[in-house]
Amino acid sequence: MSAALPPVALSLIGIGTGNPDHLTREAQAAMQAADLILLPHKGEDKAELAALRRDLCDAVLTAPGPRIEGFDMPVRRSVGDDYLAQVDEWHAAITRCWQAAIARSLDEGLQPRTPGQPLQVALLVWGDPALYDSTLRIAARMQPAPHSVRVVAGISSMQVLCAAHAIALNGIGQPFVVTTGRQLREQGWPPGVDTAVVMLDGQCSFTELPSHGLHIWWGAYLGMDRQMLDSGPLAEAAPRIVQARAAARERHGWIMDIYLLRRGG
Repeated sequence: MSAALPPVALSLIGIGTGNPDHLTREAQAAMQAADLILLPHKGEDKAELAALRRDLCDAVLTAPGPRIEGFDMPVRRSVGDDYLAQVDEWHAAITRCWQAAIARSLDEGLQPRTPGQPLQVALLVWGDPALYDSTLRIAARMQPAPHSVRVVAGISSMQVLCAAHAIALNGIGQPFVVTTGRQLREQGWPPGVDTAVVMLDGQCSFTELPSHGLHIWWGAYLGMDRQMLDSGPLAEAAPRIVQARAAARERHGWIMDIYLLRRGG
């Protein structure tokens, strides 16, 4: 592995839910301009996720295109109650994987397509890099620091969820909260709002809320052929969603879902 990386220009490209139709023109141009695209591999049970990113590249890139380099995604330690320390260790490990993959490509002869310019490295980020994603925080750990960091906005799963159900995200003149399943379990209903969008919830935390007066709109695999939707009063929809979610995860080996909860329906 190279002792030190040369200057790297990093592009963090939002790819929406993986549907090529969700890519912006800016995202396609940024992918095409890259010298190197890094694709994470999250284990055999989630090999389809890496394949989706690669299929996206095949769908939009034209020759001569960038080199595509895979890397094994570290697994976050989940033992103990030191959640922030677990995340910090995990991010440090991911940074090392990025740098090792870049160094490996350079050792194998990769050079910037534009002589004298930094190596253009791109990562494809589900949804939008600025919304409940840590890619920017991981990029800030790189040593040496990137020559530049560019963020290309993507369509978020929150947007696709609302479009799929044909609902407005907020009430008239009303705020809303975007939160996580862990926060919902530990803190309960967010104060001061009637609408909450919940992401990153593998525990179906909505089942721990008092269901009276709550309505849920849920979606999984949004934007894909296998898209799943359900909605209704929480008391009625929750059992259906729990069952459908478990069956889909068993069938595909992974699931990405999101839901919106609203008081008053």
